[in-house]
Amino acid sequence: YLDKRRGSMPFSVHQHLHRRSMPVDERDLRAALPQGELSGLVRCTSYSPGEAHRESWASDSSDSVISSGSDSDSSLYKVILLGEHGVGKTSLARIFGGVEDCADAEEAGNTYDRSIIVDGEEASLVVFDIWEQDDSQWLQNHCMKMGDAYIIVYSVTDKVSFEKASELRIQLRRARQTEDIPIILVGNKSDLVRSREVSVDEGRACAVVFDCKFIETSAALHHNVKDLFEGIVRQIRLRKDSKEDNARRMANTKRRESIGKKAKRFLGRIVAKNNKKMAFKAKSKSCHDLSVL
Repeated sequence: YLDKRRGSMPFSVHQHLHRRSMPVDERDLRAALPQGELSGLVRCTSYSPGEAHRESWASDSSDSVISSGSDSDSSLYKVILLGEHGVGKTSLARIFGGVEDCADAEEAGNTYDRSIIVDGEEASLVVFDIWEQDDSQWLQNHCMKMGDAYIIVYSVTDKVSFEKASELRIQLRRARQTEDIPIILVGNKSDLVRSREVSVDEGRACAVVFDCKFIETSAALHHNVKDLFEGIVRQIRLRKDSKEDNARRMANTKRRESIGKKAKRFLGRIVAKNNKKMAFKAKSKSCHDLSVL
């Protein structure tokens, strides 16, 4: 799903790309694949911006910029994209990788790595768009086990893809029963209002039932794509890092909030404690907040 319509453009169209051998996925997959089977996988494209484009990731944000330095000292997180064919997984991955507008986008590969700064700290993401690489059941089973986090994508214009997203969440729960893995449910193609088959409330309710986060995006307009990938970093950190580190990040975030927002959030918690229906409503609202568990 590639649509040339544009809204806000968080990435510069003049980014410089370079190729390198797969830094993470090749090691992971070679360790388990029989000799020779890896040849069916496309090699990755890695994005490495120059100094002139440091702010192309989020020119409207003071706490998120592209890092052009080495990622050797930063945290490296593997993120797996799951979902039905045609829901926009590849479009989201290419926007993240900075290759959507390049002439060789079709040959760009299916694994994208990038270093970004979220809440003042660098993190490196390796995004795998290999769920539909082939019909190998082994590869899909491996996808369920190799990720540090998962993005399950459906199209808001396709009810069947929404139902499939629920099935994938159940599969993940079975595959990672004892682990608290970050999962974000993504309703893509939110710009196609007249073709919508899945409401925001349905997506939010599904996220609450399956205990994961939720966001709607439009790859065509680049809407919420930056928030999605920054959010997955925050969700990983909340689980992997110490309480002290996360408390410090939260304190920095709250300092940027208005007094009105703080008061509203505080009152909402008090009301929710005394009302089950309100508690469910509060939880359904919090599933949109990718900066908290």
